[in-house]
Amino acid sequence: MREKYLLRILVLLIVLIVGPGAAKTNLHDYGDALSKSILFFEGQRSGKLPPSQRLAWRKDSALHDGTDKGVDLTGGYYDAGDNVKFNFPMAFSTTMLAWGVLDYGRSMGPELHNALEAVRWATDYFLKSTATNGVVYAQVGDPNADHNCWQRPEDMDTPRTVYAVTEKAPGSEVSGEIAAALAAASLVFKAFGDRAYSNMLLQRASKVNNI
Repeated sequence: MREKYLLRILVLLIVLIVGPGAAKTNLHDYGDALSKSILFFEGQRSGKLPPSQRLAWRKDSALHDGTDKGVDLTGGYYDAGDNVKFNFPMAFSTTMLAWGVLDYGRSMGPELHNALEAVRWATDYFLKSTATNGVVYAQVGDPNADHNCWQRPEDMDTPRTVYAVTEKAPGSEVSGEIAAALAAASLVFKAFGDRAYSNMLLQRASKVNNI
C-alpha cells in the first residue's frame, strides 16, 4: 500500500523537478504529465465534492464517515483502488505533495491552483481527524470487507468502521506523519498567501505531534 503511494509521489516529484516550463519535447509533454498527476488526486477524493471538481464522473461518497463515533470524518482521499481512508499513507502523500508545491509551485503555471486544492483537500480532512483532544482518527473503513468487494465509492455498502489512536493507546507513526503533513502544508499556504490557514495548520501540527 505505502509502496504504491511512494511510486505515485515519486513520479509527481520527478515531473515537478523537470517542471512544466520544459513543456513539450519530442518524446514527452511534462506539462500534461503534471496536470494528470494532480488530476489523479481528484479521482481519489472522498466526501462532498466541490464545484471545482474536474472529474465529473466522480460523485459524492462516504457522506456519513465518522457518525459511529459522533464526529465528522468526511473528506480526504481513498487509498489507491480501495474505498478505505488510511491516514498514514494519505499523510505521507500529502507531505510529499506539499514539499513539491513549496519547492516548485512557482514553476507550475496554471496547475498551481489545482495543486494547492489537492493539498488543502487532505489538510481539511486532517483537521477533522485531529479535532478531538487527545485523539487522532487514523482510518475509516474495514479493509478486509473492502478488499473483498469491488465497488465504486458512490455505491459502497461496506462498513465505514473508524479507528483511532489516543494518549492511552498511542500510535506515534500515524500521529507523527499527520503532524508532518500539516506542518509542511502550513509552509505552502504561508508561501502562497493564506497565513490564517497556515497558522491553523501549524498549531494543529504541534498539538498532534504529542499523541
